[in-house]
Amino acid sequence: MRKALRLGKKGLGYTTPNPAVGAVVVRQGRVVGEGYHQKAGTPHAEIHALRAAGDRARGADLYVTLEPCNHTGRTPPCTHAILEAGISRVVIGAIDPNPKVTGGGAEFLRDHGLKVEVGLLTDECSLLIAPFAKHMLTGIPWIRSKVACSLDGRIATRTGHSKWITNQQARRSGHRLREISDAILVGKGTILADDPQLTCRRPGRPGRDPVRVVLDSRLSLDPSSRIFHLDSSAPTVIVGVEGKAGEGQRQGLEAVGARVWLTPPDSMGRVDINSLLRHLGGYGIQSILVEGGARIHGAFWDQGHVDEAFFYFAPLVIGGVDARPAIGGLGALEVGMATRLSRVHYHKLGDNWLIHGVATDINSFWS
Repeated sequence: MRKALRLGKKGLGYTTPNPAVGAVVVRQGRVVGEGYHQKAGTPHAEIHALRAAGDRARGADLYVTLEPCNHTGRTPPCTHAILEAGISRVVIGAIDPNPKVTGGGAEFLRDHGLKVEVGLLTDECSLLIAPFAKHMLTGIPWIRSKVACSLDGRIATRTGHSKWITNQQARRSGHRLREISDAILVGKGTILADDPQLTCRRPGRPGRDPVRVVLDSRLSLDPSSRIFHLDSSAPTVIVGVEGKAGEGQRQGLEAVGARVWLTPPDSMGRVDINSLLRHLGGYGIQSILVEGGARIHGAFWDQGHVDEAFFYFAPLVIGGVDARPAIGGLGALEVGMATRLSRVHYHKLGDNWLIHGVATDINSFWS
């Protein structure tokens, strides 16, 4: 199942609106077939694994991270292919969260004489499909918060200088987060400070660009900014506030190819994040990578929208009360009210560290 999970992760970012899934066929203790869902509309993970196994699938075990589908969508039901291949035992990591079909695939296979076991590495398998599950059940995208900071939690000096705090390995890892996310979101301040491209640039593999979303209440960004002049198939979306954004500014941004959305103002007259997330969910966005700055991160953390956190730490101490913090906003009133991450993992990236954890209860989407 761990091998199936590793395979499934290869599809992250490419399978929307479907979930990422991995599958492995095992015969007499040896892997004879493997596969993962690569893109919506193409064969599911089980089909790739069964095809790779061929005749060796007869009497073998199938390990799959998500319950096989028992309905016809863009592709035929995987349960039928499993029967035809002669699989004798199916081990499932997570049951399909769709209330209309949950448990149906497992029940169908049991009814046809297969041994079916459910619940192996369920937490890991549930995290793999979390963007799909949250979006399907709530209409809201899965939110990943990504920060690159010094040991004292600063993302820039008091003068605003920030290049580069983390090392190249950490930056490559950050680009992988862009690749697996449907959209990347920043505030206007990040564009003004860094003039970033917000694209996915991985050595040896260009990667898939996420939709670029920039919060700019008054639509005041300079149309000459690099995000408007990219060789990228992903659109750039600028989000303003109704009543604050002038028609002239809107037309100027649309003239350089940007899409402009407006939300009602929140209680502070800024972009209403709740409205924006519902709109992005309706647009088909299942996952968003929030990259900053501090005020944007603060708004997402304060409102409880962050589901998964990635903190990259460099062995630097910037210091200074006026240096920019990683997370702005109001923050917790007491330590006991602070968000505590679960499923925490630590990854060494040269002399940098990545701390990754989950900030929400995944199981709550199913309950």
